[in-house]
Order: sequence, then structure tokens, then C-alpha cells
Amino acid sequence: MSGISSTKRKLARNFKRNPWLFFLPYFLGALIFFFLPYLLPLGNWFPALTSRNVSFTEFVNELRADRLERVEITPNEFIGVLKAPEKHSGGQVITATRLPGIDETPLLKEMEAHHVTVAGHMDTSHPFLSGLLAWLPFLLLIAMSAYGAWRTRRAMGPLQFGGSHAKIYDRSKQMPVTFADVAGIDEAKAELQEIVDFLRSPDRYRRLGGRIPRGVLLIGPPGTGKTLLARAVAGEAGVPFFSISGSEFVEMFVGVGAARVRELFEEAKKKSPCIVFIDELDAIGKSRSSGRGMIVSHDEREQTLNQLLVEMDGFDRSTNVIIMAATNTPEVLDPALLRPGRFDRQVIVDRPDLEGRLAILRVHAKTVQLSADVDLRTIAARTPGMVGADLANVVNEAALLAARRGAAQVAQSDLEAAIDRVMLGLEKKSRVMTPEEKQRVAYHEGGHALAALSLPNADPVHRISIIPRTMGALGHTLQLPTQERYLMTKPQLQDQIAVMLGGRAAEDLIYHGVVSTGAGDDLQRATALARQMVTRFGMSDRLGNLTFGEPIEARYLKTWLPREDRDYSERTAEEIDAEIRRIMDDSYQRVKEILQRRRDVLEQIVKTLIAKETIEEDDLKALLRTGPPEQLPEPVAHP
Repeated sequence: MSGISSTKRKLARNFKRNPWLFFLPYFLGALIFFFLPYLLPLGNWFPALTSRNVSFTEFVNELRADRLERVEITPNEFIGVLKAPEKHSGGQVITATRLPGIDETPLLKEMEAHHVTVAGHMDTSHPFLSGLLAWLPFLLLIAMSAYGAWRTRRAMGPLQFGGSHAKIYDRSKQMPVTFADVAGIDEAKAELQEIVDFLRSPDRYRRLGGRIPRGVLLIGPPGTGKTLLARAVAGEAGVPFFSISGSEFVEMFVGVGAARVRELFEEAKKKSPCIVFIDELDAIGKSRSSGRGMIVSHDEREQTLNQLLVEMDGFDRSTNVIIMAATNTPEVLDPALLRPGRFDRQVIVDRPDLEGRLAILRVHAKTVQLSADVDLRTIAARTPGMVGADLANVVNEAALLAARRGAAQVAQSDLEAAIDRVMLGLEKKSRVMTPEEKQRVAYHEGGHALAALSLPNADPVHRISIIPRTMGALGHTLQLPTQERYLMTKPQLQDQIAVMLGGRAAEDLIYHGVVSTGAGDDLQRATALARQMVTRFGMSDRLGNLTFGEPIEARYLKTWLPREDRDYSERTAEEIDAEIRRIMDDSYQRVKEILQRRRDVLEQIVKTLIAKETIEEDDLKALLRTGPPEQLPEPVAHP
């Protein structure tokens, strides 16, 4: 019985997958049964494969020469079969067209006189059969097109064209996630806790006349955990969780996206209470005024957005359906989406601070075997600006590095190497630099390190290295902040610019003005910071407490658009450029004087770097406590 049941289930699955295969044999059988009487005479129409056409006169001559054995008369032709001795002389059968309007009685008498067997049949061709044979290629083409469209529609999965009954999966049961799995964004979790409470006990809020927000918009940089946070809300509340990306609504045909929106909300209302999560809302929620009066337009996206606005307005207050969405670009969203009654609650999911990164590392470290020397707080301090996805990648890379070297546990060195790999790329020890290039890179990185060690507001140096990396760096000087900073003072920014210029200043000092291209990235970042000090932070004594230009860059994403909308005159622009140059020149001269005054320390750092290629923080501190270095060879200076 179990075998029969499994066979039935298999047949049911095959029928659901390709239902036309079950009806095809019955259709072909009925077609053959219906047309079989009309197909049987076809054998008489083609008696042989070696037939040749002749004129009526030649046919009569063959008859009078007594070369025909049998003649078959059709409504339009005489088909003559040659006698055996003549079969090898040009063919076995000859065919002649009957002449209209002549009396064929004498010809029949001649056939009788030559003892020719005469046969014939009526024209049994059916007009419907002829029409079917003529239209058969077109019918096959239409059937193939319909089957292809059906397969395409079926492959689109849930939320297909309007009117389809596609299933929307309850992902909260497949991937249970709670607030315990989310770390580093405590403020966002606290703000979403009332959503969980409402889904659990809505009567407590309704009794006081309160109305829970219909829409919650999660805003933040990529990788901060917006999707994970939405799933955690559903997991905490124990309700179904419908997840779909904004790009899945939009298709080539106008109206498909609107139909999918209607179907999504109908399914959500049936499973109330539940959460509907729309990821990348900006795919359908961009402002409708951006393309007005221009050639650029997208009717399908605008219709989808209009339908979404209508559906969110049509929610009954008694329906416990919460719409959650996520985006990285809230500045491009249509204002109608953000008004009260729609996405009236905006939750910022920002980059985690030091404690937040530490909590995230602890969550991801639960599945990894860590050794006793691992200090996650140090790792969290080394990763400022990283989000949850970056930290998960660091832990995973560390596990891969430990497995690659055959270790049983992940050590602190693996996590340190994983950070370097994520931020700087792999070490390219196979790249062989010339002694001159290696020495120049050592002086460059030593200039950065010595400037950071000498300036009062600079972050401590954690590592110096002259090992090339795959991301283009020939070396790096890593500074590790001792605490999180949310405000930067003017002296701190000035020291930061001076540290960036330390590499170029060391090359200028040691090689007597012959500099290289190695400081290109340092100069770019230092110039950008100096411009921010003048135009954004009002840190210029010459220009005063003013800001210049309106920034139009995306808040959480880097774009190719211009950085600011210029709203100042050419004279002001000249003053801004002059003030930026003054800040850069002052910082450069300052750090150059420091390196000149402490050149013996710089030579000691460079000597150790060339020998070891990498100096850690403890080794650097021990190095600075030792005596004067040995005399290094004079650097090669090019004219």
C-alpha cells in the first residue's frame, strides 16, 4: 500500500508540474481515431518512390507499345505501372495528368485490348483534413508559445500576475529569529518592542484609544541588520512573516506590480496578525516628482507605488497587519510614503559603537571555537565603522584562516589577520620590491608612525608594516583609537591631517625633495578633511563660522553625484581654496619639523622595518626605549 501511495503522490507532483503531459496521449489517440478513415487512402496516392511524370501523349505511346501492366485512374491522373522488363529503364511508375473535356472511352478500350489491369478510387479527401494539415504548423507554434508563457509564469514563483493564487511562504517558521540573535542596535530593538507588544496583546492599546503605527521604516547603512531586525520582531511576536524585495513587484508589463501588491495585502489580511516586510523599498518608492516634465519615466513603478499607498490607506484598524520596510536611501522616497498613517514610524539602524561591536562579535563567536588568548574587546576596538555584516565576515575569515593552518581553535592572531584581510586585502609576499623601493616605503610608513607618536591628539600606533597588500597598498600604519569619538575638535583634526602628511614629509626630508606617488591616497584624504573643516565645520579664522555649499550626497551610500550644490561666489571659492592650502601647508611644515627633530627615532624605526617588515605595538614601545640606532646607509637621492 505504501508503494501505491508513493506512486500516487509522484503522479500528483508530476501532474502539478506538467499537466499537459497527462492529456497529450488522450488527445493524440482521439485525433488518430477521428482521422484514421481519411488517412488510410493516402497509401494509394503514393504507390512507389520511383515515379516520374510524363505527358498524356507519352502515356498513350507507352500503352500502345504494350509496356504497361496496370493503370490506376484517379480523379486527376493516370498512374501506370510498367511491366517487369521495363522497370529498370527510367522508373517503375509513370504519371500523366488527365485532359479535361475529352472522351476517354477509346483509351479504356485500348487498355482492355492490351490486357492492362485497370483500377481506380474516388477522391476521399476531407476539406477539414486539408485545412488541418495546412494550419498544423501554425497550431504547433501557438501551442509552443502558450506552453512557454505558462512555464515562465510558473517559474516566477509567489506573487505572479494578478488573479493568480500563488502561495506566500511563512518564513518565520522556517527561520526563527528573536531579539537574542540581534546585537549592537539596542535603541532600535527598544523602539520596536512596542510593535511586539501590540501584536501579542492589541487590546491593551485599543482600550486606551491608541493606534499602533501601520508602517515602520528601517533606515540605515547596508549590513546593519535591518532585515534581521524585522525577522526578530516576527519571531518575538510569534506571527507569520512575509518577506519580499521591492524589485520583485516591478515587471516589464504595466499593471503587474500593482496586481502583486493587491495580492500581497489580501494574503496578509487572511493571516492577520502578521508582519509584511518589504526590503529595498526605494525600488518602488522613489519620488514621483523626480521624472515629471522629463523624458525619464516609469509607469509600472509609479502604478505599483500608487497601489501600495492605496492599500496602506485601506487597512482596517482592527486588522493586526504591520508593514515593515527597509532602505539605504530615505532621501529618495516619495513624501506620500512617509506621512502619518503610512510609514509614520522611522527607526534608525545605525553603525554600532564599541560596545555594540563587542556584542555582535560575541553573537557570531558562539559558533566558533575560540582559544583562551582571544580578546574580543581588542577586536571590537580595531574595527571602528564596521557593521554587523562586516564583523560576521571577520569572524568567518578568522575561522577559515585557522582551518587553513590546521589549528583546532581560532586564535587572536587569526582574528587580527582577518581584519587586515577584510580592510587591506591579502598579503602579497610574492611581490618582490627592490631594496630602494622597500627603503622608501619604510621611510613613508615610519613618517606616519612617528608623527602619530609625536602629536598629542593622534591615536596610538598599533602596527607598522611594509608588506604589500592586494588592495594596492605597499605598506600600512595602523592606529587604534582608545575610545569611541562622537565629536572631533579642531586640534584633533589638525593632528589627523598632520599624521596623513607624515609619509610625504618623511620622503621629502630623507630624499631631499624627490618624492614618489605613494602619498596619493594620503593627500586626497587630507585635502578632503581640510575642505570639511573650512566648508562644513566653520573652523577657519579667515572665513568665520559659516558653511558653504549644500551637500547632496546620499546619507548612507556613496554616490557618483557631486558632493555639494555650490551656493557661493567665485571670490568666496578662491578664499576657500586659499584657506585649504594654508591648513595643508601649516600641517605639512609642522610634521616635517617633528621628523627633522626626531630623525634618529625615524632611522631606528626604518632599520627595524626593513629587517622584520612588521612592527607590532609592544615591539614599537620597546624599540623607542632603546639607545641610538646603528648608522644606516645613505638613501639614494635622485636628481
